[in-house]
Amino acid sequence: MKTLRRVFFLFALLGILLLKESFFLVLFLVPIWLFSYKDFLKLNKRVLKSILWFNLTVSLGYIIMSFIQDISPWHYVVYINLKVYLVTYFVFLFFSRVDMVEFFSFSKELSYLLSISLSQIISYKKTFEDFRLAYKARVVRKLRERERGFIAQTFEFFLTKALRDSKERTLAMKARGFFDYTK
Repeated sequence: MKTLRRVFFLFALLGILLLKESFFLVLFLVPIWLFSYKDFLKLNKRVLKSILWFNLTVSLGYIIMSFIQDISPWHYVVYINLKVYLVTYFVFLFFSRVDMVEFFSFSKELSYLLSISLSQIISYKKTFEDFRLAYKARVVRKLRERERGFIAQTFEFFLTKALRDSKERTLAMKARGFFDYTK
């Protein structure tokens, strides 16, 4: 069953990536929406939150460059945004139904990388939640100046933490042979 899920996921993802027309992307999207009928709103919210700013930035950049070069951007903008949405929705839906750790259990290296990634995500999420609650507990009313300072300090903390953690994780991965190019 595990192997069947892996094969299905890879072929479905490959199929989505090989589609070159918006019409076919929509045809692929409709059954996926129907399959996720109970989780449709929750998944849609997660997908849109995940891709909105990136897609908006890329689309605006492409539209600006298209107008400078005097070409119509709309077909490509619709196509690329639809493809990103479909891939993201499919991946979120698939891994909401299949345990991600079990899915990657066929490879020791992928399991290890997934463990590292998940532990870092959970750690950062908890730390951010602690910051948010601490800020909420100390500030009686919203003060924009303090909010900006809080956001800047939080960003600085996470940047420093990410740099420190990446060095530590790189050393751990080197110790386990991940960067051994002599094989």
